[in-house]
Amino acid sequence: MSPPGLLVSAPSSGTGKTTVTLGLLRAFAEDGLVVQPFKSGPDYIDPAFHEAAASRKSFNLDTWAMGEGLLNAIGGESKGADIVIGEGSMGLYDGVATKGRAGFGSSAETARRLGWPVILVVDVGGQAQSAAATAMGFRDYGEDLPFAGVILNRVASPRHERLTRMGMEKAGLKVLGVLPRRGDLALPERHLGLIQAVEHPDLDQAISGYAGFLREHVDLDAIRVSAASKMTGREGKLPAPPAQRIALARDAAFSFTYPHLLEGWRRAGAEILPFSPLDDQAPDETADLVWLPGGYPELHAGPLAAASTFRAGMLKHAVEKPIHGECGGYMALGEALIDKDGVRHQMLGLLGLVTSYEKRKFHLGYRRAVLNGPMPGFAAGSALRGHEFHYSTILEETDAPLASVADADGNPVPETGSRRGNVTGTFFHLIAEDSS
Repeated sequence: MSPPGLLVSAPSSGTGKTTVTLGLLRAFAEDGLVVQPFKSGPDYIDPAFHEAAASRKSFNLDTWAMGEGLLNAIGGESKGADIVIGEGSMGLYDGVATKGRAGFGSSAETARRLGWPVILVVDVGGQAQSAAATAMGFRDYGEDLPFAGVILNRVASPRHERLTRMGMEKAGLKVLGVLPRRGDLALPERHLGLIQAVEHPDLDQAISGYAGFLREHVDLDAIRVSAASKMTGREGKLPAPPAQRIALARDAAFSFTYPHLLEGWRRAGAEILPFSPLDDQAPDETADLVWLPGGYPELHAGPLAAASTFRAGMLKHAVEKPIHGECGGYMALGEALIDKDGVRHQMLGLLGLVTSYEKRKFHLGYRRAVLNGPMPGFAAGSALRGHEFHYSTILEETDAPLASVADADGNPVPETGSRRGNVTGTFFHLIAEDSS
């Protein structure tokens, strides 16, 4: 039997759903519940915050990128939990328009598929009764969408609360909580969203503060009672490892790998051998594969360029064994990285890629890639699904393209990835092999 769940969402980004999610995770955990967190959509950062709040690993659920079997396998990670709290991405209905329907891959689709009632966090700043029209529209827009109620955020005064509640009551919407306006509840951000959990100066204290704030202003009992699920418990498989012994770069420069991938690798018996390029560590010499995840190499380009032991180990490994890099890891495998100030930093030179942050260009969206040749774990011709999110610009890319890449609508994408000898790299983060 799957535990009951809820999905915390909002009309748009920036309305407070992450702080509400973290507060709920910690508050329920403090009450002695085993709480399983999830993230709807292709977010690289939030799952680490969830894990810090709930003391239980968080996983992404993505109805665009994942097939039924993988969704079942990841959903099965809630086994043994008392309650599930999922966090949505962007606005509740924001997704892509493929397969003839709008909102494909949206948080609403996740909630509907798993039967998790939605808690809508509504920023009521600058409005009162009018907020009910927004919330009512979100409740009624999606067919058969389970809906628990609303949490009103950034309420300015008792009068503001009274007027806003009047509107919600008229619309037949249950108010699960009312959060007064507080400027100290925002998490620090940078250009890819929140800073990483490991970089927060006092994350545990901050999350405890969110939990205490929610205890004062939301009805935790009503929220728990509203949880539900229609997960079937059907089995599926997590992804297989691309090698037996995998040297995985892991530090502030390289940190973005989807949790379900690492969990699948470990459960299949693969050995994960972490190392830190920023500490000038070389990958384990006995590793069969080196994997450089995405992250923030642009913030650490100088130390990476000076990491001679890391460089020597990578060059030695590439002679006979495979290396793969994703996004930031891909850029580190290249010839050079130009930072936001226009300073050119020498990277590993295992690929001919030169990237620049001096003139930022936003790249965001789902990707489907058909491999021109093999990459670790996949044969030539394999179709992969992933997600791209970065601000870098390619100045040079002299190697053979790794894949034919398209966006969610099938339009070609120029960032094809690269391959040279045993080295491959992509700008998209791998989520799953295409099962369609």
